[in-house]
Amino acid sequence: MSALGQVVRSGVRRRRTQNAVIGLAITVAVTASVLCASLLVASRAPFADAFAGQRGAHLSVQYDAAKATAARLAATADAPGVTAAAGPFPTAAATPSLDGGELPPMSVVGRADPGGDPVDRVTLTEGAWATRPGQIVLSAEAAVPPSPLGLRLRFPGLPGDPTLTVVGVARSVSRTADAWVAPSQVAALTAPGARAGYQMLYRFAAADTGARVAAGRAAVTAAAPAGARVGDRSWLNVKREAEQETALFVPFLVAFGALGLIMAVLVVGNVVAGAVGGGLRRIGVLKALGFTPAQVVRAYMAQALIPAAFGTVVGVVAGTLLTRPVLSQTEEVYGTASSTVAPWAVAAVAVGALGLVAATAWAAAARAGRLRAVDALAVGRAARPGRGRTAVRLTARLPLPRPLGLGLARPFARPARAAAMVAAIAFGATAVTFAVGLATSLNRVQDARDHDKADVTVDALPAPGLNGGPGPDGESGPPRGVPGGPPRITADPAAITAAIKAQPGTRAFYATATTQVTIAGLSGSTELHTFAGDASWANYRKISGRWFDKPGEAVVPTQFLAATGTRLGDTVTLNHGGTTVRVRIVGEIFDPRNQGMNVLTDAATTAPARTPAESYRIALEPGTDATAYVAALNSALGSLDVTAHAGPSDGESEMIIVLDALAGLLTLMLVAVAGLGVLNAVVLDTRERVHDLGVHKALGMTPRQTVAMVLASVVVVGLAGGALGVPAGLALHTAILPAMGHSAGLTLPTTALDVYTPPELLLLGFGGLLIAVAGALLPAGWAARTRTATALRTE
Repeated sequence: MSALGQVVRSGVRRRRTQNAVIGLAITVAVTASVLCASLLVASRAPFADAFAGQRGAHLSVQYDAAKATAARLAATADAPGVTAAAGPFPTAAATPSLDGGELPPMSVVGRADPGGDPVDRVTLTEGAWATRPGQIVLSAEAAVPPSPLGLRLRFPGLPGDPTLTVVGVARSVSRTADAWVAPSQVAALTAPGARAGYQMLYRFAAADTGARVAAGRAAVTAAAPAGARVGDRSWLNVKREAEQETALFVPFLVAFGALGLIMAVLVVGNVVAGAVGGGLRRIGVLKALGFTPAQVVRAYMAQALIPAAFGTVVGVVAGTLLTRPVLSQTEEVYGTASSTVAPWAVAAVAVGALGLVAATAWAAAARAGRLRAVDALAVGRAARPGRGRTAVRLTARLPLPRPLGLGLARPFARPARAAAMVAAIAFGATAVTFAVGLATSLNRVQDARDHDKADVTVDALPAPGLNGGPGPDGESGPPRGVPGGPPRITADPAAITAAIKAQPGTRAFYATATTQVTIAGLSGSTELHTFAGDASWANYRKISGRWFDKPGEAVVPTQFLAATGTRLGDTVTLNHGGTTVRVRIVGEIFDPRNQGMNVLTDAATTAPARTPAESYRIALEPGTDATAYVAALNSALGSLDVTAHAGPSDGESEMIIVLDALAGLLTLMLVAVAGLGVLNAVVLDTRERVHDLGVHKALGMTPRQTVAMVLASVVVVGLAGGALGVPAGLALHTAILPAMGHSAGLTLPTTALDVYTPPELLLLGFGGLLIAVAGALLPAGWAARTRTATALRTE
């Protein structure tokens, strides 16, 4: 082993505490960075690969066949900016049934070939393509049972009650349809009196922004007959929906990753600078023995890089393990390879972390290279004479025991070290403040997501052999009307209403129903939620606008506005039960169910094709006994085949649980790093003052007073760190929470953002003091146990 290697090895063995601090700091930074980088790559790579491979459509447009011929629409492929086009394909909106249960309505497109078109080359995942009448291919995203090949879908209400056999399952990365049939089959799936339609798919020369897609839309609309376009969908909306689940994690992981990296730089710099400051005599000896300045600097850099390398390895492993459960939710969604942790991203994080440690250690160790051997041997590790004496004299005048006064004055003797401790504590307090606000906000998001806050709910009795499933606001289980889903209420609504009104303790109630509708130009179904009665007290959080107050008005979530390209005041056309319903949007609400594709309106809007109610929601007068109310109401309802029960059945979102767990874990790690940063600084300080400690003990200072003095030395820095960290955490929360919502296509309600109260902020400020005291406890115990004779002999 070379002489330089022996110096490095000796230094690593002697500084176990400092090594642990560096290792943990790098572990936290690398863990959060691997999480962030992997999720950022995974949220984009599968969709991008599939979109490029299938030549996805930048814009899919629905045209009215009564206003444009197929030839005129085919000519729109020559519009300015269009590089490729496919179609026109005949389309129909139809509602199938399976085993007597109604399925959600489908947007059906007639295509002769899945992969022969220049745009949207559909990929078959099971079976074969529909080449003749009587066959249908379902989209992989369709709401059908697993392995649907061979199922016979009946389309009641259409002439001849056509029945189609499922021969294949396919995936369109552009999500241009829910099902595909042979072009000659479309006419049989078009209801009498319904408008026939055509679908055109376009790729543009430039479509990377909403403005460029809008320019392409304007070009093809100008090339088509006036008024022919009835709806469209941009690929950017599809991309956002595909990426939003993993993208939700990215903003807060960026925040924790940045905090971790900053703390890593701070801790490494502080440890190396402390090692240099505490080892001046050793540096002088090394230079006197012939070590060059560059060798001394490299020695201290190596002593920092060794624990950093261990921390990097642990962080990579931890980040990879934490990333896999999140990525498992995106596997096989696009027909590409399963989502895995990107090796190049992990390698970039590891190399970047070690490079950051090397640069920081070099900057902190540069002083060691500049020192002259004579100066280093003469100064040793003594503090600058006279520094901090003013603070000692001032604290001596305070009505405090002398050990406390000495401790309070100590930070002023080493202002640079005290500033480093303040910074470490501030970052720890920032992480705690942000994590507390994040958890509170997510709980409030969960509360806003669970719209059913009724005191009592009246549902239909489960039919024999069917699973009752969750309430209509639930997000799991089959929907109503589908085999295996909960039944609708068939009893006389007037009788149920009369029984509820007559029941003492009823404050307000409404009936709600959910049905599936389609919107021109959009694949997939939209849920139409209708309300009969006073639903203004329902737990729907408003973003903008107002609640509907008459038939023909509707409120919709943010995602609906983005997907349809509409805004408040616009009118949308819904295909409901074979009829056309037009509603005007008057409000924007927070409602993430069904990926935000929901329309809420008055039940009279859909008359006469009104959907039977799913349930009645009842609010009770204050002080009413819910159990007694339910018993009396069930007695009054008699044999109406409905049952009342108390309260909703809410469940906590798995995504929110994962976010809370990740935030809690990363916060604990950052707090531990902050505490170890304090521990390292106090250890250095007590070792430098060991001779002073011996003098104090010789003059009668007890072990308890010694502990008090050491703990008092971190009180000022703890309070200062907390005072700086709480506003920083508040600012971080204000910036990150809306970004998390926007990454998922959501605008969060104000109740989810304004979560801090003055008493909570005050308590969080004292959290900095707790971090400081916790970090100083071990060095305080070591100082208390040091024997007087040993301390007096130590230089």
